[in-house]
Amino acid sequence: MRRPILATIGLVAIAALALGACSSSDDASNPTTTSAASGRIRIGLEGPLTGDQKDTGIGMLRGARLAAQQLNAKGGIGGKQVEIVPIDDQADPKVAKVAAKRAIAAGLDAVVGPYNSGAGLVTLPLYIDAGLVPLRLTSSDQTSGLGFTLQPMTSQIAPVATKAITTDFQAKKVGIIYDTTQDYTKAANDAMQTQLRAAGVTITIDEGIEPGAKSYTDTVTTVAATNPDLVYVITYYPEGGLIAKAMYDAKATPKCFADLGAYDPGFIKAAGVDAAKACPVVGVPAPNDFPGSADLIAAYRKAFGAAPGAWSPYTYDSVNLIATVAAKTGFEAGALSAGIRAVNGWKGWTGTVAFEAGSGNRIPAPLTVDSVGDDGSYHVDQAWAASVGFAY
Repeated sequence: MRRPILATIGLVAIAALALGACSSSDDASNPTTTSAASGRIRIGLEGPLTGDQKDTGIGMLRGARLAAQQLNAKGGIGGKQVEIVPIDDQADPKVAKVAAKRAIAAGLDAVVGPYNSGAGLVTLPLYIDAGLVPLRLTSSDQTSGLGFTLQPMTSQIAPVATKAITTDFQAKKVGIIYDTTQDYTKAANDAMQTQLRAAGVTITIDEGIEPGAKSYTDTVTTVAATNPDLVYVITYYPEGGLIAKAMYDAKATPKCFADLGAYDPGFIKAAGVDAAKACPVVGVPAPNDFPGSADLIAAYRKAFGAAPGAWSPYTYDSVNLIATVAAKTGFEAGALSAGIRAVNGWKGWTGTVAFEAGSGNRIPAPLTVDSVGDDGSYHVDQAWAASVGFAY
């Protein structure tokens, strides 16, 4: 799958219908026959709740459930309790289609997710056709216009990554490793190639991989042999962590830098803390880097006995934003969409929210370069923040 570039650039997953948003259980396979007529507000949460990316999915589910718990303690939405309905897509579009259809048939009022763009290209149209308004966590620009999102898109990520590569890391030659099987990673690769070309960067190699390998040492050896100043890793976190580990173990000369898809505590787990420290990522502010997050993190830890996941703040905010708007508009798709589209200045865990007309993308989306600290967790990289004048 390698494409050397010579000069300047050239089963079924059960949609687990969980019993109560108030439960802190992470069970993603506990079906019920509850319908929308049950007197509850049912908000679906689609994500990879099992499989290789389950760390991401469980963090998403817990963030949504924390929001529901807090809403329910205050009377719910319009006097109705909120139930979070897990929809396990296993990061697989085929599984996602079955899971989404099952959840729709059982009855939903709104949906948060999915996370994986490949799944979203299949399920987001299904939700919209069913009269639902999705707040997606996909980042591929192919999903723009399919509902709304609070997180960054590829067209927003690539310029930030490119500026860091050229300014902070001062790289003039870049080798790329990317996952050839995922819609997001393929789109991100295309966007990065465009941005890097425009910046005058030479891409020494564009090396494709497939997920599932136990080691990517051979890939790292191949890429390092092209003598790049930096290797940009465009994968999800299981593979990204293993690539970072392979580079660290090999004492590879090029700098390691990973794309947003790898941003997750699971990356640190797969790489090991020392290797993860040597490979910053394009990410978003860590859950505890957002101003005023201390009480929310304490509530999350109390509910689940763990630190928030990378995307827990985004599902938390998504559920709360739906609740805020739906309390005024109800859940009819046209009215709810219009209400969300008009949001400008709503504040949540992830900061202030506004949406771009047409695309439903967040403007501006929070984007940072994150590095792993001595505590073994992500934080906004302070050297990068100082160089670009970032303040949140």
